[in-house]
Amino acid sequence: MKRHISFLLIAMLLLSTTACKSSKENKEVTEMPAALAEKLAAETITTDPLNSIAPEILASTYFVDMEQIEDSSALLGNGATSCEITVIKCKENTYTSEVKKLFETRVKNQADLYITYNAAEAKRLDSAIIKISGNYVVLCVCDDNSKAESILTEAGF
Repeated sequence: MKRHISFLLIAMLLLSTTACKSSKENKEVTEMPAALAEKLAAETITTDPLNSIAPEILASTYFVDMEQIEDSSALLGNGATSCEITVIKCKENTYTSEVKKLFETRVKNQADLYITYNAAEAKRLDSAIIKISGNYVVLCVCDDNSKAESILTEAGF
């Protein structure tokens, strides 16, 4: 009898642990990079209008290998602020960690640049959002990080 009760308790524990997993773990990003980037820009940027850049400019800005990219969207400001939003969908999720490193390098380089003439913008870069989910990598430097986090969580990040 004790054996059966022990078995039932273990089974209940395993089931309850499985049920408590975050729904985020099961959600997959399905939104197109351009749509997600536009949504982030529309709802989190108030200081600087962002403009879409061509894939070849994206490649030279972030140093990504465009042969590894399935789809992408990058929105950059005019340089007055450090705001930018880039969403990349890699062909293989094995390339996402490389893209994340390239984004981290971009943020560091931008912070080093802005610190020389606009410390507030350098500080904004300290809270840049860089996330990976599946084949997607996102970089978001914006005015409203909590709203950006909410949008990204809803999207599956």
